[in-house]
Amino acid sequence: MFNLAYLYLLSPLHTGGTTQEGNLLGIARESHTELPYIPSSTIRGRLRASTPHKNRNRLWGNTIEDVMGGENTNLTQGQVWVGDGSLLWVPVPSLSHGVIWISCPMLLHRWQRLTGQSLETVAAYSTNLGNKKPVYLKDAILKGDQLKLWEKWQEWIPIREQTQIQQVLVLPDQHCKTLIETSLWRQVKVKLDQHKTVKGGFRYEEAIPPDTLMYFPWGTVAQLNGAAEKVKSDLRDVFDSHPILQIGGQESLGRGFVQLVPWEVNYGL
Repeated sequence: MFNLAYLYLLSPLHTGGTTQEGNLLGIARESHTELPYIPSSTIRGRLRASTPHKNRNRLWGNTIEDVMGGENTNLTQGQVWVGDGSLLWVPVPSLSHGVIWISCPMLLHRWQRLTGQSLETVAAYSTNLGNKKPVYLKDAILKGDQLKLWEKWQEWIPIREQTQIQQVLVLPDQHCKTLIETSLWRQVKVKLDQHKTVKGGFRYEEAIPPDTLMYFPWGTVAQLNGAAEKVKSDLRDVFDSHPILQIGGQESLGRGFVQLVPWEVNYGL
């Protein structure tokens, strides 16, 4: 059994990747799609730090530091598990419509499988923008006759009231991936000396753009049995007391602030 929690990005979010290519400091990416994601360890660490000390080790398990400095020499497993954070809707600039949130059948059906909802199949080029005017995106032009009017689009946007998502477009998987890649934030950083002269080279740092909607699954470990509801209640208290979280790096630059919205699913795999 598990639930979902949603993350609506209030500022660009940077989670370090495993490799650095040239002067580009990348973000964490799925190995099979190359799409950005938030590693579960990053989310888990943030939630653990936000949990009251009296419940911290019980919910999340102890750490090596706890073992080294205490009487208990064994690492213990926590009562909660957390999954990776996945993209659902990503904002892209549009010359004709301002901002449009895009997704693709792969991302939408991945979310649908986790929720267990029986929703209609979503096809590429579905939109709520109408099918007469062309849509000018950052690096693409879609003619009106390519687009299919999507009447039930709101069913595919959870926590819609807490977001700014109003204009949506479903693209083919490969085209969506390309547009997401070109819509990532890339900040140039240089090192200055005491005279504010550039010292050394420069680098680019990637980030997922604000107003992106993401989600992650969470649940309790199987062996809890009757204690699961108590654990879920304690974790919901953490969610409720921290509606805004900071995830990832560059906190001093205002990066990684997200609106956290828990959502009951209670779906069993």
